[in-house]
Amino acid sequence: MKTALLPTFFAAASLLFSSMSFAIELDSAKEQGLVGEQTDGYLGAVVSQSDVLALIKEVNAKRKDKYNQLASKNNLTLEQVEKLAAKKAYEKTTAGHYVLVNGNWVKK
Repeated sequence: MKTALLPTFFAAASLLFSSMSFAIELDSAKEQGLVGEQTDGYLGAVVSQSDVLALIKEVNAKRKDKYNQLASKNNLTLEQVEKLAAKKAYEKTTAGHYVLVNGNWVKK
């Protein structure tokens, strides 16, 4: 991976996480402990409800599209971008919100 491209990736990843079209619903779902960040750069269901699963599906589809764009633009693999995005998401997760650790949901 080209380390010179990391600042570009992180700037784009920050935009991704701050400008999602589901910001209100996503923030609410995180506050309520319904969703959390996974180690693969995508959201996961802490609580399995149809509306939560629909939100996750839509947000994750948008994330994957963005990750593919970033990978292509920065000559990285999708897996590399997903790992970087997961790391960034974990760092940005607010205290009290869920993250997946060793296969278990834990509050940060």
